[in-house]
This record gives sequence, structure tokens and C-alpha cells, in this order.
Amino acid sequence: MTTATSVVTANSEDVVPIEVEFGGGLEILFSNQSKHNIALPAKNKDGSPANMKALVTHLCENTMTDHRKELFVLKGDDGYEVRPGIIVLIGPPLDESDWELEGEMEYEFPVKGDRVVFISTLHGG
Repeated sequence: MTTATSVVTANSEDVVPIEVEFGGGLEILFSNQSKHNIALPAKNKDGSPANMKALVTHLCENTMTDHRKELFVLKGDDGYEVRPGIIVLIGPPLDESDWELEGEMEYEFPVKGDRVVFISTLHGG
């Protein structure tokens, strides 16, 4: 299994490395690869620290290869929202927690990065 990498041309302190994993069928939306290494800009356009909202937007606009975005997100007035039925876990490997306990879309990534796992519960298994 290969891991895809999103390249951002910037100094290392200008990006936050994030390991993203997809399961439950979501990987088909992302080049049939379950693991991706993302280099997310460390600051949002407004100067605030990189957060989950920025990651989801980056995934939809730069990483997703399938045109069926609605299988992963819903588009609202405030940008993308992760579709209901997708479990999101955040944290270092082996210590992930449910994103509902971490602030969901407002969760800010530490400078060293994190791991985010998206698992669809609607895979029909």
C-alpha cells in the first residue's frame, strides 16, 4: 500500500504535517489510497492556527480525486462539513480520540502535526 503526499512549497515551520487515513470505503474518493501525508499550511488565511476546517477544505480541494464530494462532506454557508455517518478520530497514533471531544471543525493542530482518521459507518459491510 502506498501513501500519497500533498506537497506545499514552504519552510518546514510554515506547514503542519498531518497523517490522514480513510476507511470504510472513503479511500475510493482519494485515489483508492487509505493513507495520505498532508502538509497543511500552519496558519489559516486569517492568521489563526491550522484547524480541522482547513484540513477538510484542503482534502476536498487538493486531495480528493473523485467528483462525488457529497459522499464525504456537505457544503454549507460556512464551508465544508464532514458528512454525518463518518467517524473522525484525532490524535497521535494509538491514542486517537473522537473529534466531538476535541472541538470538531475548530480543533487546532499542534505544530508537530497529528493523525486524523475518517471512517465511514455507511459502508454497507
